[in-house]
Amino acid sequence: MRIIELTKETKKDILTDLLKRSPSNYGQYEKTVSEIVESVKADGDEAVFAYTKKFDNFDLNADNIRVTKEEIEEAYGQIDKELVDVYRRAAGNIREFHAKQLRNSWFDARPDGSILGQRVTPIDKAGVYVPGGKAAYPSSVLMNIIPAKVAGVNRIIMTTPCSREGKVNPGTLVAADIAGADMIFKVGGAQAIAAMAFGTRSIPRVDKITGPGNIFVALAKKAVYGHVSIDSVAGPSEILVIADETANPRYVAADLLSQAEHDELASAILITTSRKLAEKVSEQAAIFTNELSRKEIIQKSLDNYGYILIARDMEEAVDAANEIASEHLEILTKNPFDTMTKIKNAGAIFLGEYSSEPLGDYFAGPNHILPTNGTAKFFSPLNVDDFLKKSSIISYSREALEKAHKDIEAFAESEGLTAHANSVKVRFERS
Repeated sequence: MRIIELTKETKKDILTDLLKRSPSNYGQYEKTVSEIVESVKADGDEAVFAYTKKFDNFDLNADNIRVTKEEIEEAYGQIDKELVDVYRRAAGNIREFHAKQLRNSWFDARPDGSILGQRVTPIDKAGVYVPGGKAAYPSSVLMNIIPAKVAGVNRIIMTTPCSREGKVNPGTLVAADIAGADMIFKVGGAQAIAAMAFGTRSIPRVDKITGPGNIFVALAKKAVYGHVSIDSVAGPSEILVIADETANPRYVAADLLSQAEHDELASAILITTSRKLAEKVSEQAAIFTNELSRKEIIQKSLDNYGYILIARDMEEAVDAANEIASEHLEILTKNPFDTMTKIKNAGAIFLGEYSSEPLGDYFAGPNHILPTNGTAKFFSPLNVDDFLKKSSIISYSREALEKAHKDIEAFAESEGLTAHANSVKVRFERS
């Protein structure tokens, strides 16, 4: 891995480089995605079937589009029972963590007869997209569906690509069953997003779409936003490690590569105050890369978006981390909890040498659907709130309104909205 001194110029260059990975910068695909979305919107199932034949080489139709109970049972038979138990334990951790996020409706009644409050209700239908291309991710199935179930969503619709034989990855199906998906459809790509956004004869329209995917899926989510809600327009995976001289270079290198193996656009960055550590991590990363099964992908990721940055001190390291606002942030310092208090921007923060990033990906409980491409400055991980909506409650008695009506009328009239003012004024007209 390349080793660079951290300066204002190198930080700026790296940020510019990383932002090139954003789905917003892939305009050359937008026309294709727009055509798919509009076609599905206009022609429904027929367009979905045609695109599935074109992209996945499977003759989809109304009779085979939905995954059956028998297919789910078959999937259980194809997965090692111990792995199924792992899925269930992970699901339990995820459910327990997200249950703590639940909010209750609240009401504040005052002596003057006014009642203010907030009613919290779940969305009716959630759509979950699950990738099925280069790799299948049962973990993402759990991370998307379980928060929706905890929130109380009535129906959860899942779409995922199938093979040319019409089969869905068995791990994906088992995870979906454990998590509680209500309906699963064998549709992938932008056409799946459009189908959930607008509805077809086979696939119900949903209120919100969540889940990761390739550039076509990301751009399709962007295109349908407004017709439905979405979680985010996710970019490639990324990890940033802050480490000092106390860190174990093998651990650091292993953790950096855990994200580099996702795809060629993944980003892996180490910021350290120790040049000695930097050199050892670079050496160890090269050794690990040659040993790992996805070494070609890892090497391209490191060549394009891998950096080891040497900071003058921990303050400079933290400042750079806050600017980059990484999806995953590991802190491997002498006192990681102290360093953590200075972090403002990160999707998920992992503290200490036994809290490696895959712990969050698979098992600990917090969600691994995280903001990418610097959006951790204003976005949060997927959570129960994403599947809830809040309605304000307002109820005033005559006594309460009488105290406020002149203020309301004055405010409305200052904006030139006399009908607004009149709506309050008429209630205090003298007969």
